[in-house]
Amino acid sequence: MKENEKVRKLIELFDVTFQHYNTRLILGDDEPLYAPQDQHIPYHRIIFAHGFFSSALHEIAHWCLAGEKRRLQTDYGYWYEPDGRNEKQQAEFELVEVKPQAIEWGFSLASNHKFRVSTDNLNGAQPNTEAFAKAVETQLGVYMENGFPPRAQVFIHALQKTFNVSSMCGSLA
Repeated sequence: MKENEKVRKLIELFDVTFQHYNTRLILGDDEPLYAPQDQHIPYHRIIFAHGFFSSALHEIAHWCLAGEKRRLQTDYGYWYEPDGRNEKQQAEFELVEVKPQAIEWGFSLASNHKFRVSTDNLNGAQPNTEAFAKAVETQLGVYMENGFPPRAQVFIHALQKTFNVSSMCGSLA
């Protein structure tokens, strides 16, 4: 299946699965963004970058972790320091990215899509990609053993059914 067909399927799947949350998955042009409904647009938007399947999975993972109050704020009310972070900023980024990336990995397994850990800092401090990948893998193991957050679990089942994946196993290899 071609990437753009998978993306179209993913958008439809998300929108149907979570319609009661008044949230839609939107193909964006540039940087990803979560935007709550406002006076101009009557629904919440998870906007993912450049039509990339992986970007959509990652942004959905963030949404699955965000609580009700956070989902009423642009980008869930969190800071985001763009590419070019210093060592301290990169360490903070990696700390908050472990869980969403572990969920994204689960989504990737459930949709038979290749997963890559992302330190997202090409022009900044050199990250310890191996240590970060291990932390994400460890968190994935915790989720696999103890269960994913509720919305993530619902979406994993929907992905497995849609992409005909019966078993979720895999590694970074």
